[in-house]
Amino acid sequence: MADKIATREAYGMALAEFGDKYDIVVLDADLSKSTKTETYKKKFPNKFINMGIAEGNMMSTAAGIATCGKVVFASSFAMFAAGRAFEQIRNSIGYPGLNVKIGATHAGLSVGEDGASHQCIEDISIMRTIPGMVVISPADAVETRCAVEAAIKHKGPVYLRLGRLSVPVLYDAATYQFELGKGIQISDGTDATIIANGLMVHEAVAAKQLLDKEGISVRVIDIHTIKPIDKDIIIKAAKETGAIVTAEEHNVIGGLGSAVAEVLVENCPVPMKRVGVEDKFGKSGKPEALLREYGLTAENIAGKVKEIIKMK
Repeated sequence: MADKIATREAYGMALAEFGDKYDIVVLDADLSKSTKTETYKKKFPNKFINMGIAEGNMMSTAAGIATCGKVVFASSFAMFAAGRAFEQIRNSIGYPGLNVKIGATHAGLSVGEDGASHQCIEDISIMRTIPGMVVISPADAVETRCAVEAAIKHKGPVYLRLGRLSVPVLYDAATYQFELGKGIQISDGTDATIIANGLMVHEAVAAKQLLDKEGISVRVIDIHTIKPIDKDIIIKAAKETGAIVTAEEHNVIGGLGSAVAEVLVENCPVPMKRVGVEDKFGKSGKPEALLREYGLTAENIAGKVKEIIKMK
């Protein structure tokens, strides 16, 4: 596998692969080249429907097909899937608990030049409020492939958050094991814990390497499933390291940081800081430059860790 690959690319490849194994139908809102569902379309043209630029209609249609016993994937950009089609997702998919999987690509600031209108930094917050909705934000291509299969096997609605930007491959496909609702401890540490998801997992690993050089020992955890969240791994980290920093490519309000804070305040309150978009809209620019400007970097994570250790 390539050293870097976008999770949207891995999503398209996984759909094409699992189309042989599972009875799935894929819908797209006239964005199949960008969402990479085009890979599935070429292989299974009779099980793919281009719904046009009509996301609400796509979600309602996906719900109808799901009532016929099919596993349905409905794909669009995160801003249009979670934002424009929220009502249909809530009422037609979430409320009846239908077997629809929402493949939401181009999430977060790393959409880049498309700007604030397309940079969805609210989708995790929106989707996790829907009762029964599973919310996943995979860190790399290996985790994405496993997440797609887990979504297929899961009975009920799933929101898959995927990115446009190519990201490093962190996991070994031969040994990696994915389980819905279970976080992954990437490395151990004693002074603090960094909890991340999506492309920020790579930054969390890089932050640990920076802190190692200063003699600071940090644990790194990948919380790929924001809902249901792995309470046990979070509480264990809080008890054993005494301080938590979360990192996400999302608004700090309502996303991973909020979900982790909810677990901590009810079970094991410890000092905590959040790295994410500080309640601002994005702007047009190169993805890497935007991530730096908004503080979504290893250096900023490392700085927050040093701040939080002083609060223990």
